[in-house]
Amino acid sequence: MAKVWISGLVGLTVFCSGCATLNSSETSRLNLIQKRGELKCGVSGKIAGFSFLRSDGRYEGFDVDICRAMAAAFIGDPSKVQYRPLTAPERFTALKTGEIDLLSRNTTFNLSRDSIGGNGVTFAPVVFHDGQGLMVKKSSGIKNIKQLANSNICVGSGTTTEQNLNDAFQERKLSYTPIKYQDLNQVVAGYIQGRCKAMTSDRSQLAAARSAFPKSENHVILKEILSKEPLAPASIGGDQKLADAMRWVIFALFSAEEYGINQKNVDLKLKEAINDKSLMSLRRFLGIDGALGNKIGLPNDFVVKIIKATGNYGEIYNRHLGKNASLTIPRGFNRSYKDGGLLISPPIN
Repeated sequence: MAKVWISGLVGLTVFCSGCATLNSSETSRLNLIQKRGELKCGVSGKIAGFSFLRSDGRYEGFDVDICRAMAAAFIGDPSKVQYRPLTAPERFTALKTGEIDLLSRNTTFNLSRDSIGGNGVTFAPVVFHDGQGLMVKKSSGIKNIKQLANSNICVGSGTTTEQNLNDAFQERKLSYTPIKYQDLNQVVAGYIQGRCKAMTSDRSQLAAARSAFPKSENHVILKEILSKEPLAPASIGGDQKLADAMRWVIFALFSAEEYGINQKNVDLKLKEAINDKSLMSLRRFLGIDGALGNKIGLPNDFVVKIIKATGNYGEIYNRHLGKNASLTIPRGFNRSYKDGGLLISPPIN
């Protein structure tokens, strides 16, 4: 068992097996992933639409496809992923100890987590713009947070959700009692069993939980949004090479949608770019010219591998959260900037 100092975690010594120091590109975890031929990806595993375990033993969902896109880019095979279901309190420890390579688990990007003085992780670009909400039984007649004064609220412990709930009630000078649980399933169980008048989580998670209720129409997500929750994949802090690769995999998913390149037409687009040297930006994007992949430790055609594996960002979203999915969430802010959303990629050149 090796004793490892992980850059970015001041004052912390982590013991783990198979780890390497992360102070140079040669010892980046990206190299370890590629040598291993498998990506260890931390997920929730309990949120419909995002990451959940199917009856056939396979993981599925939006966050799962982000893992698959990373594996396609890093290793060349989207199936080479080992999924690790993690509770909220477990997720950052799993990163720090090397149990997982990266986290794709409805995790809010904020200063405390991103900083050296906090959890010491590095975030990839935001993949889902969310906000915290409250869900109540329709029969309660509750329409807003003020009507929850002096109530019990079910909430996940060790999350930004817990802090945001406290902030929201304090700002309104309202009293409440938090009923804390380790994971979303426990929060839902407490709410259903009547231990609290409301449950709180990201609005996407509330919608996912409600979709599994026997009579989902009997539960209402209040219109008030308590916070902004930009959700993003994360890796251990101080590993620039892995962070760069993750960042540009996400930007490639955004850019592919901007270009109109999807799973069905990627081969045709590639053929067009190969045959037409005037399509300079497309040739660079698809790895024909520029050797851009090599600059971040990936094959030059990593974008093609990603699109063939998962499709572009819009395809991933629609597959798991679109109108034909079991859980439907309007894209809203999670649209391309061309369509009035917040998703935009820097130039890939």
